[in-house]
Amino acid sequence: MPKVIEWVGAKEGDIVWRYPNEEIVWGDVLVVNEYEAAVFFRDGKAYDVFRAGRHVLTTVNLPLLTKVLSVISGFDKVPFRATIMFVSLKQFQGRFGAQGQTKELAPLKFYGSFWFRVEDANLFVNEVVGGQGAYTTERLQEFLRGYFNERLIDTLSQYSLVEVYGKLDETSFLAKNAIYDAFKRIGLELIDVKFEGIDTTVEWRDRLFYLRTGVVAPEVLRMETIQKAAESLSKSPGAAVGAGIAIIPPLFQQPTVQAQPMVSCPKCGFQNPQVAKFCGNCGTPLQVAGQSCPKCGTVNPAGAKFCMNCGGPLQAFNKCPKCGSEVQSGMKFCPNCGEKLV
Repeated sequence: MPKVIEWVGAKEGDIVWRYPNEEIVWGDVLVVNEYEAAVFFRDGKAYDVFRAGRHVLTTVNLPLLTKVLSVISGFDKVPFRATIMFVSLKQFQGRFGAQGQTKELAPLKFYGSFWFRVEDANLFVNEVVGGQGAYTTERLQEFLRGYFNERLIDTLSQYSLVEVYGKLDETSFLAKNAIYDAFKRIGLELIDVKFEGIDTTVEWRDRLFYLRTGVVAPEVLRMETIQKAAESLSKSPGAAVGAGIAIIPPLFQQPTVQAQPMVSCPKCGFQNPQVAKFCGNCGTPLQVAGQSCPKCGTVNPAGAKFCMNCGGPLQAFNKCPKCGSEVQSGMKFCPNCGEKLV
């Protein structure tokens, strides 16, 4: 006589239930209640899925499993072995809570709830029930808590303390968006996420005032170092005066950056780094060996006859009245014989 396979006595919070008898006979009746799915599972893999209704098991409505069993001689005449997993399709609540840190390494403690339902029963049984060995609701909830926490820790590490601390609604929204696809990959729909508490250490709560005013975390730590140093010195009457002079001033000084050598542009006067080849303001060459224009002072390429800035002549020469040598205009004495020219 064919037996009836059914999930009887399901409780309100039950998500999965494993039918205890793995011996299945063709002609057995499978009863799937509303908001349930029954998945046939064998050798670590999910096969045929049944939704609500009364199903007489035949090779017609178990095509995937039948294909696997077809390698067994006479499989249609003897009982075959398969695990039947019943899965509830209702909405469930899960809990999360762990410790992590923000992108500036501020420690975070958080906890809350998330709501989910099984969207793809076949994928869910493959990835979670079979893949993780979560054959009971308790084991499943334990797995989902760890799965959620791990991804939430990674998500929060990408945000600053100012962005998440005390902002339960905003953080809940970003957490849902970040983790939604991860749940979908294991056959679940993440319906909602609700943070019920986010906290950090006393030290970082004190730093929030500065962080919210735009002071970067390293500067906050520097200011705290000053405060702690001052408190330490104040407790040492004999050393406070002398040590304070040596320690406190360097702490108050902003970190200095060594000045980079600069060079003025001969055309516009713009200050450029010494290694620059062209002016960052007007594009004038800065490192060209050549002759300065006697009219505007622009440095021109070697061999140029006219200034590239004002067009004035660069190589105007006169002759020395004594020796006849060519002398550049403006010289007072001949560089060849020493004759006074002016």
